Amino acid sequence: MTTVLDAAPAVTETSAPPVRTRRVAVAFAALIAALVVATVVSVTVGSVTVPLDETLRVLLGQDAQNPRWDMVIRDLRLPRTLTAIAVGAALGIAGLQMQTLFRNALADPYILGASSGASLGVALVVVAGGGGASGFTANLAGLGRTGVVIAAALGAAAVLMLIVVLSRWVRSAVTLLLIGVMLGSATTAAVSVLLVYADPQRAQQFLVWGLGSFTATTWSDLKLLVPVVVGGTAVALLTVRALNALLLGEGYARSMGIDIRVVRLTTVVSAALLAGVTTAFCGPIGFLGLIVPHLSRMAFGTSDHRVLLPGVALFGAVVALVCGVVSQMPGTDTVFPLNAVTALVGAPVVIVVLVRSRRGALGAAL
Repeated sequence: MTTVLDAAPAVTETSAPPVRTRRVAVAFAALIAALVVATVVSVTVGSVTVPLDETLRVLLGQDAQNPRWDMVIRDLRLPRTLTAIAVGAALGIAGLQMQTLFRNALADPYILGASSGASLGVALVVVAGGGGASGFTANLAGLGRTGVVIAAALGAAAVLMLIVVLSRWVRSAVTLLLIGVMLGSATTAAVSVLLVYADPQRAQQFLVWGLGSFTATTWSDLKLLVPVVVGGTAVALLTVRALNALLLGEGYARSMGIDIRVVRLTTVVSAALLAGVTTAFCGPIGFLGLIVPHLSRMAFGTSDHRVLLPGVALFGAVVALVCGVVSQMPGTDTVFPLNAVTALVGAPVVIVVLVRSRRGALGAAL
């Protein structure tokens, strides 16, 4: 039985239609140019606009003429910009992996519960900080932002380990998907219960964390965030051939000698690692992992993961930078919730995907 909406036409290394080399080259060139422009804009604009020549001077390793501009760029905007690039690339790759593994056009990096696990960890810290708990969680609460990051990472890791254990006994990818959804729902319910016992002010802080942000990371945070994203990406690169085969179904992949369970485990670990670390540092960032793979398929005109994997990393970085700039409302002190901006960008894309679907409805999705 067909399980879900097909994300895109199937492509494998052994039975792949010829990739439109010129279109792919133009798309990559355009994305690289867009990434450079978006990076410069992200560093230049904000509540205080820095002159472009001064921005370029700092980016080239020189000192700005105004020490204030130098501080704003080096200590605030560069970490924010690099965070957006890393998070966008990570969520784009993780979203592509999930959509291919589950053959579901609406799958995203958080579909297996990594975001819910991170939220549970942060909720525990919120309750502990309000005086309702003691011990390890209370110690984390005393660490401030560091405690929040550690708690979110531990929560996401706990859900990941549970999914990994269960995947050893689950043969169907659809069953694993349903288990992940149920775990996410149960974890979300646990978070709601915990917030009942939290101090109202700290509960409000939890809600703000849940809106997502690129602005809270520092250079020390990036020393951990970037290597983990690079590691998760490296693991994803190892599965390119297998993911191409899975586009034609698990039966075809097995006929090519691919161990489905190993591929499933590797893909889940890589995607959950990418989603978990981004959630730990930036909160749950919605829609990026869902829309970026679709935008990349439209841009490159292929479902070949040899093209799409680097493509979604670039596309994700560009979209994240654009959303980050919009959320900062250049020229004002107003800051929009990041998830509100990504939803405004992502919702139309999801609607287009549904309208263009060969089925035109979700009735046959499961």
